[in-house]
Amino acid sequence: MRNLYLYLVVFIAGAAVLAIELLGTRILGPFYGVSLFLWSALITVTLIALSIGYAVGGRLADRGTTISRFYFIIAGAGLWILLIPWIKYPVLVLSEPFSLRFAVLAAAFVLFVPPLTLLGMISPYAIRLRASALNVVGRTAGDLYAISTMGSVVSALLTGFVLIPSFGVTLLTFWIGISLLLTASIGLIAERRFTAIPVAGVAILAILMASWLLPSEGPDPESGLIAVQQSPYAEIRVLDMERKRHLVIDGGVHTIVDPLSWESRFPYTAVIDLTREFFQAPGDLLLIGLGGGSIVKRFAREGWMVEAIEIDPVVVEFARKYFGLDPSEGVIYPMDGRQFLITQDKTYDVIVMDAFGSSSIPFHLVTQESFGLIAAHLKTEGIFALNIESNGWDGLIVRSLSATLRKHFNYVLALPTYEPASALGNLVLLAANFELTLPHELERENPGRDDRVRIFAWDNRLEPDTSDAPVLTDDLNPIDVWAEEINRAARRDLHRYFQPSGLSW
Repeated sequence: MRNLYLYLVVFIAGAAVLAIELLGTRILGPFYGVSLFLWSALITVTLIALSIGYAVGGRLADRGTTISRFYFIIAGAGLWILLIPWIKYPVLVLSEPFSLRFAVLAAAFVLFVPPLTLLGMISPYAIRLRASALNVVGRTAGDLYAISTMGSVVSALLTGFVLIPSFGVTLLTFWIGISLLLTASIGLIAERRFTAIPVAGVAILAILMASWLLPSEGPDPESGLIAVQQSPYAEIRVLDMERKRHLVIDGGVHTIVDPLSWESRFPYTAVIDLTREFFQAPGDLLLIGLGGGSIVKRFAREGWMVEAIEIDPVVVEFARKYFGLDPSEGVIYPMDGRQFLITQDKTYDVIVMDAFGSSSIPFHLVTQESFGLIAAHLKTEGIFALNIESNGWDGLIVRSLSATLRKHFNYVLALPTYEPASALGNLVLLAANFELTLPHELERENPGRDDRVRIFAWDNRLEPDTSDAPVLTDDLNPIDVWAEEINRAARRDLHRYFQPSGLSW
């Protein structure tokens, strides 16, 4: 019976390791963005911690194993994991002044190295407890590492597919910590150790305290947090502040509207309206990336037939529930944009890509191969519009995306939405195989807000210099690296913007 429980403990420890690693993306992602850097930092920190744990655990076991020490190691990991929801925000604030790469690595190190190191000590210590003779040490080690790995496999599937979307990050983190404390308590009780009493007492106290003090993930309409939900793809929030409603996905603002009229307050949406000026009558629009549905609504009310692609079902749900998107305004396909382009053959008058992610445009949507699929789905006189965020009108991202677009389109224009030209903001790239000249003048008498944005963008249009800009391909696409400083600057501004209202994450 004792050996069976030892196997169960190793299984639970292995499961906790993978659960914490996956939860790291949701704990840090809303603050830093879910990017290549975040995944690299979490994997690096996990491997460092486990390596230290294996080495320290093995040496500690050789000095003499006691069952009490074994279970106290597990309890220690559980206690640290319970602290994560409380210490997370101070750690993030302290790391913010650093560069994005160092900040992500530092925050991950502080939050996750202690519990993962303790969990790494479990397997070598268990081997020493379990091995009865030298001639079975290899088999014992193999069995225990296999069981630990199976725990990680089960945890990876359950955490990503079921637990995070169903229970949320804070609650799941809490129950992982409690599970480890209870595992240690049961083990000590089974061994009839007096030390089980304080460990069990700590577990019970933690449960009682957390029921009162655990940071809430739920909505708080009075403070402006209208909704928050963990989807299979991201953390999604709806925030009301300064008479504007914001859709925030993994810490990046994707939609800003007036909650009374549902009119967009994002300037780039008015610039995308310019694509309609090239057509005498309404046509067919394909939108890649739904957000709150502002572009769908703007085209639908002008009589266009709209289809949108959105991979995240919670984004679709929130767009309809909190941003006034009516099913009659467009057909929405719940799938990846590139997958849709590969499997469908319909052509469109306008294709708009508004899929800027939490830290950069998804890399597989902005390559030479992806733009080739888009070109194949445009009618002869069709236009492609791409919303991007850049540090300056002639930033490397602008020039490189333009160079990549020129592999399939003869004409590419960049339409800025902001000034000065060296600042951070949104631009819209227009691409077509005909000269991009408006068939008529823009209305300039008594212009409204959107009219002024369109006039500014068109009057300041430019053909990006692509002479030294690399073409992005499926094989080589460093857009995550280039977007690092943009992501850092944008998130710093957002944290300051939401901080006075207490809505910062």
